[in-house]
Amino acid sequence: MKEEFVGAIHSKNKIRLTFHSKEDGHALTRLCAPMDYGPSTRAHDKSDRFHSWDYDSDAARHTLSLLPEQVISIEVLPETFDPSGFVTWNPNWVVGRDWGQYS
Repeated sequence: MKEEFVGAIHSKNKIRLTFHSKEDGHALTRLCAPMDYGPSTRAHDKSDRFHSWDYDSDAARHTLSLLPEQVISIEVLPETFDPSGFVTWNPNWVVGRDWGQYS
């Protein structure tokens, strides 16, 4: 799944991400833009995670960071995304990419 996710970062394809939600206690599926794969700067546990922009989020924060064991499936979609739609900070990505000024 990591290879599909990283490939979608490079091609800027949206993904359909199905994962086990610790908060909800069951599987959820979300439309996302893959942002990065690596440790979280916010979590105490520095394990690698799938970081995505969650277009379906009903919360103020749309970033979804999941441990690999939470991810059930990743489907790369033909629809692309524009990083300018959500990258509003100066990123320090783990996975290198060619996103112009958003790299």
